[in-house]
Amino acid sequence: MSFRSQSVGSQFAEKLTEDPVTYKTAQSTVTCTYQTHIAGFWRNVTILWSKNMLNHSLTVMVTSIEGDMNYCCKVDLKPWNFWNKKGYKSFEVEGNPVEVYWDFRSAKFVGGPEPSSDFYVAVVSDEEVVLLLGDCKKKAFKRTKSRPALVEAALFYKKENAFGKKSFATRAKFNDRKKEHEIIVESSTSGPKDPEMWISIDGIVLVQVRNLQWKFRGNQTVLVDKQSVQVFWDVYDWLFSPPGTGHGRFIFKPGAVEESDKEGSGHFNGNDSDASIGSRYYSTASSVWPPEFCLFLYAWKLE
Repeated sequence: MSFRSQSVGSQFAEKLTEDPVTYKTAQSTVTCTYQTHIAGFWRNVTILWSKNMLNHSLTVMVTSIEGDMNYCCKVDLKPWNFWNKKGYKSFEVEGNPVEVYWDFRSAKFVGGPEPSSDFYVAVVSDEEVVLLLGDCKKKAFKRTKSRPALVEAALFYKKENAFGKKSFATRAKFNDRKKEHEIIVESSTSGPKDPEMWISIDGIVLVQVRNLQWKFRGNQTVLVDKQSVQVFWDVYDWLFSPPGTGHGRFIFKPGAVEESDKEGSGHFNGNDSDASIGSRYYSTASSVWPPEFCLFLYAWKLE
């Protein structure tokens, strides 16, 4: 199974948030794509969290693995729409009903559009909870009156658009059996000193790049909980584009660097898209379960 077919759901999600980025329209988004079993077939379920000054929403999309069909529902989470904090919606996937339940009445948010605790989102198909997000799992099963899926959904793609002046944070699990890690990218691209950048995971600086004006693209393999994680970066726009018009791009992919990525071939250029980058750095066979995970962080520097 190619990255292209698996990323169709995320590309569809991007179409919903593809307006030009400005100071007024800066929109933080988190896109997560899971592989699930719905209506007799393996499908991708993409969860898009989106927030700006005026809007806060959740969109749930179901896409066939081949990417030729899309189904979705959208939930507005504006602060003044309290009645949307808990709700239910349904839609059909090839004639089969799919229900989405949510409860955000007590949800806690830490800066970004994605809640951190005290919530649930449950996607139900054929009386099975095929995808369950959040930490209120008991409440979700009680409300949906559905059983757990025989095979738990697997997250294989996450992309986040983050905005800030010098610091950008995200979270990711590089292994389903281990804890979620906090990832922070910090930079100093102006001032008397040469531009520098630091990437820390769980408070430990694992990547430090000095003379960033000469090393604005690169890659490095680090160890996280004794697991190899490849880190790729491209921050050309931070240094050579007006603030707010370009972004730094980062990829975090579990596993050691392959031979084809060594000796500089692991660097990506400014014209690469998610799919083209991923096709080089991300691959999974249909027989592999759970599918391999890859994180994309797009860091928009607003100064």
